[in-house]
Amino acid sequence: MSEALQAKQDRLFTLLEELGEVIVAYSGGTDSAYLAWAAHRVLGSRAVAITADSASIPASHKRDAKDFVRQFGIRHQFVETQEFANPDYVRNDGARCFHCKDELFTRLAEVSARLGLKNVVYGVNLNDKGDYRPGHKAAHQHGVSAPLLDAGMTKADIRELSRLAGLPTWDRPAAACLSSRIQYGIEVTPERIRQVERGEEVLRQLGFRVYRVRYHGDLARLEFGQDELPRALDPTLANHFSRIFKDLGFKYVTLDLDGYRQGSLNAALEPAERELFPILSS
Repeated sequence: MSEALQAKQDRLFTLLEELGEVIVAYSGGTDSAYLAWAAHRVLGSRAVAITADSASIPASHKRDAKDFVRQFGIRHQFVETQEFANPDYVRNDGARCFHCKDELFTRLAEVSARLGLKNVVYGVNLNDKGDYRPGHKAAHQHGVSAPLLDAGMTKADIRELSRLAGLPTWDRPAAACLSSRIQYGIEVTPERIRQVERGEEVLRQLGFRVYRVRYHGDLARLEFGQDELPRALDPTLANHFSRIFKDLGFKYVTLDLDGYRQGSLNAALEPAERELFPILSS
């Protein structure tokens, strides 16, 4: 490990020790898994990883999250969230992620009070400062700490530290919630979420690693990682996609020639909508 990377990890451990006890918002992705591991290493049983039990989280991700904490002996619980009961969330405008995280952090505060662990932390990192993520606003309003960010860690740092620690999540592809697949302005419903989840599960079973099914009403727009795009463009496989997704209820199926881009649906947001939630602002 380089001296610079060691210094960042040491800083993270110090921040966690200063907090003394934490609830970790744990989705099972690379960042939150590393944070949960670090909190467990520093604080032991004074750290508890909490995963949202929501329709917007793929069942496969919940299984992976559970396997990880079991492997490393991390205290863990699921907590049911009710974002689909909120009309502001279901409406699916540019503030959807805010309402989702507002619900999550409200539930985590309840768990925090019940367990007597006064601090809540989440896995935002330095690279996230360059993205549109209204959920960060909710974190600030709820007083949720961001120790990875405070330690100056980038996504690349977290992946390398995870690899060195032997964490199987070190090279896991980005994994946003299923609601992020639904075009803004189309209501987010459990039925549409399940339609997307079934489609993505098929792509996983076909051996793809980086992919998204973007929901545009009657149209499914498929995104693949750049290195997997040539395979997806094979005419035989493309015809297979058409049959699969039409069976799932879509009338039209298209492959996005630009490939996978994180948050590609955000391109449709007007500048005024983005300004409602400045990046990592207070």
